[in-house]
Amino acid sequence: MWTPERLRDTMRQKLGDHQFLVVSNREPYVHDYRGGQIRSQKTISGLVTALDPVMQACGGIWVAFGSGSADREVVDGNDCIQVPPEHPRYALRRVWLSKEEESGYYYGYSNQALWPLSHTAYRQPTFDAKDWEYYDEVNKKFSEAILDSCRDRAFVWLQDYHLVRCAKHLKDRNSSLIVSLFWHIPWPNAEVFRICPQKFDILEGLLANDMLGFHILYHCHNFLSTVEQELEAKVDWEELAVTYQGHRTLVRPFPISVDDDNICRIAKSPESTEAIKNIPAELEVPFEYLTLSVDRVDYTKGIPEKIRAIDRFLEKYPEYQGKFVFLQLGVLSRIRISTYKQLIDEIQGLAEEVNWKYRVGSWCPIVLMINRRLDYPAYLAHYRAADLLLVGSLHDGMNLVAKEYVMANVDYKGMLVLSRFTGAARELKEAVLVNPYDTEAIADAIKEALEMPKKEKRRRMTLMQRNIREHNIFWWAHEYIDSLIKLT
Repeated sequence: MWTPERLRDTMRQKLGDHQFLVVSNREPYVHDYRGGQIRSQKTISGLVTALDPVMQACGGIWVAFGSGSADREVVDGNDCIQVPPEHPRYALRRVWLSKEEESGYYYGYSNQALWPLSHTAYRQPTFDAKDWEYYDEVNKKFSEAILDSCRDRAFVWLQDYHLVRCAKHLKDRNSSLIVSLFWHIPWPNAEVFRICPQKFDILEGLLANDMLGFHILYHCHNFLSTVEQELEAKVDWEELAVTYQGHRTLVRPFPISVDDDNICRIAKSPESTEAIKNIPAELEVPFEYLTLSVDRVDYTKGIPEKIRAIDRFLEKYPEYQGKFVFLQLGVLSRIRISTYKQLIDEIQGLAEEVNWKYRVGSWCPIVLMINRRLDYPAYLAHYRAADLLLVGSLHDGMNLVAKEYVMANVDYKGMLVLSRFTGAARELKEAVLVNPYDTEAIADAIKEALEMPKKEKRRRMTLMQRNIREHNIFWWAHEYIDSLIKLT
């Protein structure tokens, strides 16, 4: 099994004198003013969940946008701070953006153009030329911060769709760097991608990388098909590689994972065990069966579809009325974008409608906890308390919540109901798999999961846990970095 110690020892042997940098839009730790004090908190995101354990094991520098209200107050003269605060293991180098840059690069092009373009969730992308200018300029700003932070011999690991032009800017300045980008979301098919006005610039930026990583082989194939149709490039389908303007880029699937041992340890901790006892009081609703969803509030996560499915479940199986509660934990993001404001209104309206329909005394079926701050042991306590986790993503790169839930299910009391349109569904085949657009099927899947015999739940959970243990986050990081090192 891969452990932090094994990864650290392997990295030291293989990296040699190469420096190691991770680069992302979102920072792993944020500093904010709260009650007149500066407080540090670990960022809640799938990317941070995956990569922070890797960086703690391997060391190096993480370059990211400094978004906290007190971030500037705690960095040194090089805009760096050592993290995690309690046990520093690596350096966080912060990049500063103006309000205009953040609006155009992040809220504009990243999340109103690239995000809907990449997800089959039927939201039309908005391609604003000014947003694209900010996007490219911010990518250049990231590249300058990287170059200021690294030596000539370095591995630079870019993360996600925010940084598609960064490798091009880096290579133009220092061609000796080994640069790779991992794309954390789906890659669309060629017919969808071709509508993008900046498609050539995007592909040119991505093909400046020495390696591109995707979650699953299907997304690799989509990318290769896109390149084949849009550029005069040589696509090697057997080797999964592209040669463009004399530069060769490998394209590989690397299904991302979680820190399995850490999740199990915290889930079994006294803090989590005690937090389980507090959940009924937090919900303020009596229940015998608890169904949980944990999502960033985004239209790709299928939250309205899940609420409609709960409505149908209670209609179809009325014996669960008065006993069943669906808890939606949600983290707000991108609320400056009108689509997201409308989504929040839709979710709240649907929840009120379903609760009014079924409410009896102090019981109602839907509990929304949107943007409530919970520490990690408390999150894992909710996983342990839930009879099932409902993942209803309409389209997802991987979905690490599903893997976290499986590893936190140390009592083997729960079951996973998982959208077929997640990368996780390719690995967690023992889950109850559903089409998130099929309301009737989700209603039946909830009943199946709740009534599944204990022996069958344990069998399925054991198999899923074994899969995650064999392919945990340290295995993923080793496979990725080992492929990168072979390029030297």
